[in-house]
Amino acid sequence: KGMAAPEKAATMLNAIQMSEARQLKPNSVETERIITVLDETIAKLELSSLVPRIIDSLDRFVDMLGPEITNKLIEHQKLSNEMRDLLSSAEEENTVSAEEQRSCLHLLEQRLKCSVRNILRLLLANPSLCQALKYEIQTRESPADMFIKAFGEFRNLMLERLLTSPVEEEEKIRFMEDLSLQIEKNTEAITALQAELAAAIRTREEEIHKKDNEIKILKSSMQELTEACKTGIQQMKEEGEKQQKEELQASRARCARLRQEVQQLGAQLHALVLEHRESELALRKRKCRVEMEIMNWVQKYDTDMAEKQAEYEEVSAAYAQEKAQLSLLTEKHAMLLQEYSQIQEERRIRQEKEERELEELNTKTRAATRIQAFWRGYLVRSVLKPKKKKGKGKGKGKGKGKGKGKGKGKKAKK
Repeated sequence: KGMAAPEKAATMLNAIQMSEARQLKPNSVETERIITVLDETIAKLELSSLVPRIIDSLDRFVDMLGPEITNKLIEHQKLSNEMRDLLSSAEEENTVSAEEQRSCLHLLEQRLKCSVRNILRLLLANPSLCQALKYEIQTRESPADMFIKAFGEFRNLMLERLLTSPVEEEEKIRFMEDLSLQIEKNTEAITALQAELAAAIRTREEEIHKKDNEIKILKSSMQELTEACKTGIQQMKEEGEKQQKEELQASRARCARLRQEVQQLGAQLHALVLEHRESELALRKRKCRVEMEIMNWVQKYDTDMAEKQAEYEEVSAAYAQEKAQLSLLTEKHAMLLQEYSQIQEERRIRQEKEERELEELNTKTRAATRIQAFWRGYLVRSVLKPKKKKGKGKGKGKGKGKGKGKGKGKKAKK
C-alpha cells in the first residue's frame, strides 16, 4: 500500500499536467503578445546558434544565402576574429591599460550585436531560407542548444503561469502539499518496512548460523560414526576369520566322516545291484511280452479304424448326395413359395377389386332407387297439383293432407 500511493499520486499529477497542457491556449491579447515575443526570441536564438556553423561552411551555402547575407556573415566573422585576437593579446600582454581594453571590448561587443541583429533580420525576412538552413546544417549538442532548450522550458512555464488563475494556483499548491504529506507518510512506511526487512534478514542470518552450527556438529558426529564403523568392521573381519578357521577344521572332519559313509553306501549299493539284477531281467521279459501284446492291439486297432474310415467315407458321400438333393428341393420350395405368394397376392387384389365393384354396384343401386323414388314422387306431385288449386279453405287443407299421406304411402310401398 505504501508503494502504491506514490504511484497513484504520480498518475494524478501526470493527468493534471496533461489536462493543463491541453488547456494552454492564450486567452488574452497580453498573453498572446508575451508568448509571441518568447517564440520569436526562441527562433532568433536558434538562428543565432546556426550562424557560427554557417560561417564554418560558408563556401557550401554561398549560392543559397546570396551576396548580402554572405557579406554580413564575412563581416561578422572578421569581428569575431578581432574579438578573439583582442582577448588573446590581453591575456598575453599587460602593457595596455585596463580601461582601454574595456573600451575596445565594449565597442567590439556593440558591433557584434549589431552584426548579429542585421544577420537575423535578413534571415527572418526569408523563412524558406531559414528552414533550408536548419535542414541542411547538422545538429550537434552545444551550450547554445542547452540554453535554447532551457529558454523553451521557461516559455512553457511562463505560459502556464499566465494561464493559471489564482484559484487554480491555490488548488495546485494544496495538491502539492497533500502530495508531499503522502510522500512523507510513504517514506515513513518504507523506512518501517525496511526496518522490518532488516530484522527479518537478521533473524534469517541467525537461523542460518544455527543451521551451520548444527551441520558442523552433524559432520563431526558422522566422522565419529565412520571411525566407529571402521573399528567395528575390523573386529567383525577378525571374528569372521577366526570363525572361518574353526568352520574349516569342522568341515574337514565332516568331509572325512562323509567319505567313510560314502564308502559304506557304495558297498551297500553293489550288494543291492547284484540282488536286484535278477528281478530286472524278469521284469524286462514281462515288458517284452506286454510290448508284443500292445503291438497286436495296435494293428487290430488300425484295421478296425480303416474299416470304419471306409464306412465313414461311404456315409459322407451319401450325405453329400442327399444334401445336394435337399438344396435342390429347397430351391424348388422357395420358387413354389414365391409363386404361391404371388398367387395369394393376385387373389387378394382380385378379391379387393370384386369387393370394390360390389360396393360400387350397391352404391349405384341405392342411388338409382333413390332417383326412381324421387322421380315417382315428382310425378305424383305433378298429378296432384291441379286438384290442390281447385280446392279452397279447409278442403284445400284436407286435400293437402291427403296428398301428403298418399305420397308417403307410395314412397313407403316403393
